Amino acid sequence: MPLLPEVKKAIEEAVAENLKNEVAFVQKMVRYGGQRGEEHEALEEMYRQYTSRGYNTTKLEMDARVLSQHSSAGRISDSHSKAPVVIGVHAPKSIMPGGKSLILNGHIDIVPNGPKELWTNDPYSGLIEGDWLYGRGSADMRAGAVANMYALDALRNIGKQPASKVILESVPEEESTGNGTMATHLAGYTADAVLIPEPTNEELVRANVGVIWFKIAVAGRPVHVLKAKEGSNAIESIWTIVSGLKELEKEMNDQKQGRLYFEHMASPINLNVAMIQGGDWASSVPAWCTIDCRVALFPGVTAQEVADKIERKVAKVSETTSFLRDSPAKISWNGFFAEGYVLEPGSEAEETLNTAHQQVTGTDLTSMTMPAYLDTRIFALEQKIPALCYGPIGESLHGFDERVSISSIQRVTTTIALFIAEWCGLENIAG
Repeated sequence: MPLLPEVKKAIEEAVAENLKNEVAFVQKMVRYGGQRGEEHEALEEMYRQYTSRGYNTTKLEMDARVLSQHSSAGRISDSHSKAPVVIGVHAPKSIMPGGKSLILNGHIDIVPNGPKELWTNDPYSGLIEGDWLYGRGSADMRAGAVANMYALDALRNIGKQPASKVILESVPEEESTGNGTMATHLAGYTADAVLIPEPTNEELVRANVGVIWFKIAVAGRPVHVLKAKEGSNAIESIWTIVSGLKELEKEMNDQKQGRLYFEHMASPINLNVAMIQGGDWASSVPAWCTIDCRVALFPGVTAQEVADKIERKVAKVSETTSFLRDSPAKISWNGFFAEGYVLEPGSEAEETLNTAHQQVTGTDLTSMTMPAYLDTRIFALEQKIPALCYGPIGESLHGFDERVSISSIQRVTTTIALFIAEWCGLENIAG
């Protein structure tokens, strides 16, 4: 049932009146920092916020044993976070819910900053200049996680609350394994739909690639540089493997034809050689080298299929050098092992979000393809529920001077609040 005009107006005004507090809380969350393994303080803040609002709040541990038994969970390494997932559950007063249930999910973990001197200001400044709020994690995705909570606050501030169950989830590990959200799935948290306000520039994600992380290690024989020809240079050898991986990247991109949401993209499948370590001394031939890589995969392709392709490609190129034939490279899977998804058009949840977006912006909701990992894949593939990824305008994600638009935060928070009101229904808090 469409919202009454006066209710819609009241919700919009409630978001606007509380925007200053919302933005201040985004700043606070940015200033916590919280890279992988260091999210505890920021998650504890979310726990306090959920609890203070009267939600049934829980800390859920990511059980490595349970996760390791699930084929779609990320592979666990020594750097895997031990921070808890924070969950807050709103339960309606009525035994008979007045609408549909909803999960509002957001990740709290952030990526590394890189050299601080390459930032204009401190990465955790939370500085505001004009319409922009700066800082690592501001757009990706502290602003979205906060918007989930403040959208519900807007309803509360007009004396209303959802007439169905709403589950708030603040998770770690989205940037590396997806295991925070996977833990909520394995613990049985589900609903009729999910909304994750990643920084999508106020568009809806229609299709999303899967992602695999892996490490390759090679080892040689150390000698003095005077006898370099007698030793095996591990760093030079690993570049032979990198060349093979780039061939695989091209082969995978050649398969984009006929893939509706990807064939228009120049390179939807990106293989990123992201980190390299090797050698011990400038005057010694490097005896060891490792590279950490990330590769995407199309929806409908399994992570295991791509892992097998990587292993075959590495084995094939290794046959081209005597060193790699004698000392085979070792491959380990150390993070994402995730498959992609397509959000099929036409769900009631999407139509409801489109209506809310139209009411706020005056324009139809457009969709886009995301060639990067999203936790929505867990809900789409594992729970088979409408998985909506829609959030604020952000810039320089994973880069220097990351920032999020404040006016977009307001629009997205309002859209989420209207979406909740229509999807879940409303009931009076008093009475």
